[in-house]
Amino acid sequence: MAEFDTIAKRLIQTHPTDFARFALQRDDIQRVEVLDTEQPSIRHTDSLLRVQLADEEVLLLHEFQTTDDPAMPRRMASYIGRCIEQYGLPVYAHVFYLRPNAGRRDPGYYLQAHPHYPVAIHYKVIRLRQLPGQAVLDGGLVGLLPFAPLMQPPADQVKAAWLEQCIARAAALTLARPDKADVLAGLAILSGLAYNPQTITAILSKEQLMDILRESSFAQYLTASAREEALKQGIEQGGRECAVEALLDVLEIRFGLAASDPLAARLRAINDGPRLKQLLRTAIQVPSLQAFSNLLDADE
Repeated sequence: MAEFDTIAKRLIQTHPTDFARFALQRDDIQRVEVLDTEQPSIRHTDSLLRVQLADEEVLLLHEFQTTDDPAMPRRMASYIGRCIEQYGLPVYAHVFYLRPNAGRRDPGYYLQAHPHYPVAIHYKVIRLRQLPGQAVLDGGLVGLLPFAPLMQPPADQVKAAWLEQCIARAAALTLARPDKADVLAGLAILSGLAYNPQTITAILSKEQLMDILRESSFAQYLTASAREEALKQGIEQGGRECAVEALLDVLEIRFGLAASDPLAARLRAINDGPRLKQLLRTAIQVPSLQAFSNLLDADE
């Protein structure tokens, strides 16, 4: 999905060395350059890094997938071939599967098994659910921290406790406030691939992190993905209260709407599911709380 690609790309651009260390499992990284993936020759790749190691210069290609794609081997062969043509460097390619059950059928190679014209192009398949998340926390890989909740928790931890630990670690980072906000928001959005949205919101609220989330450049994605899913579940299950709370979450995250605000009381009185869904879309798109209130007045 587009929001997950956007978050992953932004995190790589901000913390490229962390991703290089994680993918290559090497510490002898001397220089990392983020290459422009909008060039016509290599367009559609999620991320491309030029990495100077102690003994060679290589390209590091990342693709992020939330679901299975039978065409992935062919896609990767195309990406790798274009990178070789453009740069003439070895390509170390990786596909990261984010959802817990994704990527099981990806063979990690493209094979043309013609007896006279064989072609084989290999890449590494990385299924986050199979990796120990504690290694990311212990290794100080800030750029990978938003992905840690999708990895295996320590053996003695349940999922919710692991998510809470990851959020607490992100909250404790000694980063500039906008950078910390992006890490936290990225973590919250990506966690929606494996956790119930209400669980994520409850932990963020418990840690009193809603204010800093509003400063993130990912804030709109946070409201659009996690809260819309929560609203959808609430309506489908007949849970009007759940749907209303999801809408209020959007307004709290984006504009700081207080639970005691008269506007919150007006929204809690709405019983119409389709109207709540439309109001959520409005809350995601409007530029201010006053604009939302004006549209609500016009709709009544």
